[in-house]
Order: sequence, then structure tokens, then C-alpha cells
Amino acid sequence: MQQHTIAAEITQTGMGLHSGVSTHVRILPAEVDSGRYFVRVDLPDLPIIPAQVTAVSQTVLSTQLGKGEASVRTVEHLLAALMGMGVDNARIEIDGPELPLLDGSAKIWTDSISQVGLVSQPKSNQISLAVKEPIWIYHEDAFVCALPAPETRFSYGIDFELSAIGNQWHSWSPTASFAEEIAPARTFGLLYQIEYLQKTGLIKGGSLENALVCGPDGWLNPPLRFANEPVRHKILDLVGDLSLLSNFPQAHFLAYKASHNLHIQLAEKILELGLVQV
Repeated sequence: MQQHTIAAEITQTGMGLHSGVSTHVRILPAEVDSGRYFVRVDLPDLPIIPAQVTAVSQTVLSTQLGKGEASVRTVEHLLAALMGMGVDNARIEIDGPELPLLDGSAKIWTDSISQVGLVSQPKSNQISLAVKEPIWIYHEDAFVCALPAPETRFSYGIDFELSAIGNQWHSWSPTASFAEEIAPARTFGLLYQIEYLQKTGLIKGGSLENALVCGPDGWLNPPLRFANEPVRHKILDLVGDLSLLSNFPQAHFLAYKASHNLHIQLAEKILELGLVQV
């Protein structure tokens, strides 16, 4: 397949989930083979941070990339949108340390990409290989793996004591619409965890406007966009994290109760095995 970039500039402004800081983002067309990368335009010398697994610097409740002293946090939703919509090359300029959470999903990003459209570029994507043997990453009963498969697929399972969430599974193939089936799914949190997370300096920008919140009596801010919106959002996160490989190897990616940390460990293992080129 040919490489693609966006046909015109995209801009968004909003507050970061963890920092509570408002940032402005400009996504610009980028040259062939440049990949997806961030530019901290608020810092001296405009440091560039590649959207690659080798640049991951932190995975606490989001994925953070860094290079030198510069970093950018909560990159997974935008990167999932770019990957899901087929954008291989993009320059992402940001004037702060964290991507805007917007409505908690990737829908605003995918809508923006759809509005400007894509441009085909005169070079093919690098070839990614097929997974031949299972690759497993696990911690206690949580796991993520890449299994040999005839086509690429993402399947995810979650299990929560709160009855409004409970046990959910969902499976999605890139042959189906990312914009319709995965992008609208919003991030979610548990009511009893919010005070603790805020005390530890996290989710300063979280609200009922940008995240689903679930308590013992159900959702505080319904309605849901899908009956299983939480697990679809986990697929969104997995796509965003694995996009740091530039391309997906052919595999069935299967996860259960996993985290950004486990996602990134799988990506690192895939890179170590030479199944992708970045």
C-alpha cells in the first residue's frame, strides 16, 4: 500500500487529562518516510519526539513519549486516530506537555481527518511480517499477546466488579471502520478511584464532559455510545500504543485486563523480534 499524509492542516485546542493544562495542536502534512512525530513548539529549538516505541518514557494511566528533556503525554488517542484512518506521515505540533483529551475518545480526531482527507504519497509502506509464534506478555491474570492469524485483528476483554461494566469482550478488524466502531468510545473511570488519583497528581483535567464515570449505582453521565463502550475504548488504546511500531505485523492481538504498560511491552517485544521496521 502507498503511504499517506493528510491533505490539509488540522487544529484542536483542549485540556490534558492528567496535567489539566490547555494545549493547542496543529497536525500538518509530512514528507514520505517521516512517520508520525511530535514537535514541542513551546520549547527552545523545537524538539522533535518521534511516535515510536523506542521513545516511550512512561505508561502510568497513559502513554508518554520523550526525547532528551522534552516529552508529550497521553498520545494514544490521537495516534490511534491517525493509524486507524491510514495516516502514515504527520507532523504534530503542540505547545505543551500533554495532548488534549477533548471528549475522551478519538472521534473528534477522526472527524477532522475525514474532513481534510488524505493524500497518497509516491512510496509504499515498509513491509511488516506475520507473527509465526505466539508472543505473550502478562502480569498476574492480565495479559496481551500477538497470535498467528490469517489477518490482523484486535480482541479485548475487561472484567470489573461494578455491575454496570462487568465482563465485556469486543473484537475489531482494520477491514471495518475505525471511525465508526472504535473512535467514538470514550475513556472511563471508577468513582471510588477519582479522589485517590487526584491526590497523586493525576486526572487534574478529568470531568464528566470528557470521561465516563461509573459508580456502584451505575454510570454518572449516561448515555453510553455503545453498550460495551468501555472495552471498545481499550481497543482504541491498544491500537494507539501499537501504532508506535509504525505498522502492525499480521497477527491477532488479544488482550485481557491489560494496561498501557503491557501494551508497550508487547510492542517492544515485536520490535526486538524484527517483525516491523521503524
